[in-house]
Order: sequence, then structure tokens, then C-alpha cells
Amino acid sequence: MRGSAAVTALLDRRQEFFEGMRLGIGPGAAAFVLALSFGAEAVARDWGFGLPVLFSMFAWSGSAQFALLTSLASGSAVVAVTSAVLINARYLMMSLALNESLRGGRLSRALQAQALCDASFVVAHGTKGGYDIVRLVGASVPQWVLWAAGTAVGALTAPSPELMHQLGLDVAFPAFFLILALDELRRSKRAMLAGLLGAVIAAALLFVTIPSYALLGAIAAALLGILPEKEGEHA
Repeated sequence: MRGSAAVTALLDRRQEFFEGMRLGIGPGAAAFVLALSFGAEAVARDWGFGLPVLFSMFAWSGSAQFALLTSLASGSAVVAVTSAVLINARYLMMSLALNESLRGGRLSRALQAQALCDASFVVAHGTKGGYDIVRLVGASVPQWVLWAAGTAVGALTAPSPELMHQLGLDVAFPAFFLILALDELRRSKRAMLAGLLGAVIAAALLFVTIPSYALLGAIAAALLGILPEKEGEHA
């Protein structure tokens, strides 16, 4: 009986992994488009071919990579690194939410957490709370591959920003993540409240600071997730 249960559990995990991969293809395609721009911009700033590709493979964070790329152009490494760290501060909130779903020892949990990215975080979120880590890892695989591949293609072909705009590719990435956000917001009243609060915070901060810091401040709305959930709160 134990053997049968183990096989069933293994098959379930395998199914969740491939389901995650299927769901990760969409955001991966959007990431590929954004990576084209990153690769082309990096080459235009004399990074060569290998450096931006390796950067995408190991950093795998579009917002932080673009922040570092543009900040380094001003000649300040401290500002560049600080900008990248601040932009990725959202992962602190996301990792706190993910923590209860991780399994295994410290090394195993650390390796699982490496698969965390925006789209996979949404894909892995269950309808009753909690996160399916196997699905999260599966969703991250095509996204990582397509992000690195897009950087390589962008570095080789160097498409112009005008061409990207004419083809409408410059809006593919934000449009896809808007769809993901809307899907997440409809799941619970708390998610809707956090989304609205984040929008209000960002809009207010735009009057006193730049957009990147306004978005960073909007992360404070995610603190609503610390509050205990009420039964029936999820849709």
C-alpha cells in the first residue's frame, strides 16, 4: 500500500510539474520579448554578447537587470546595485508568503526558492491559499529558458526600439502580467483590497517621487497578507 501511495504521489507531482510548465509558456513568451530589448540594449552599451547572456542566466530578473544596465551608464556602481536591490525587494514579501509551502531541509528549501519569480508565484497560488512548489518550479523552467534565449537573440540581432514599438512587442510583457494580476485579484477580497491599496499608494507617491520608487512603495500593500485569513475569504 505504501508503494502504491508513493507512486501515486510521484505521478501527482509529475502532473503538477508539467502543468506548471504549460502555464509558464505564456509568461515565458512575454519574457522572451522583453529579453530581446535587454540583449540589444546591453550590446549597445558595449557589454558584448557573453556578459548579458550570463547575466540573464544567473540574475534572471528583468526589472533589476534593466535598472542595473541603465544605472551603470551613469557611472555609479553603488547607485546601480542599490537600484537593483530595491526593485527586487518585492521578493522579500513573496518569499515570506511562500515559506510555509516549502518542504525539506535548509538546502532543499533554498533551492526550491530559487525558482521564485512573479508569474510562477501567481501560477502556484492555490485557490484555498498556500502554494504548490512543484507547479512553481515547473512554471519557472520555460520562463528561465526563454529569458536567457531572448537575451541571446537580442544580443545577436540587436532589434531597434522603433521596430519593437511598431510590432507592438514593447507592450507584450506588461500586458501579460496585467492579465495575471487580474486573475489573482478575482480570487479573494483581500487580494482585491491589496491591489487597490497598492494602486492608491503608487498614485500618491508619483506626486513626490519617480515611478520606480512609487512602485516600490506600493509593495507596502502586501503587508495585508500578514493578517489572519477569515474562512470563506477566498473566492
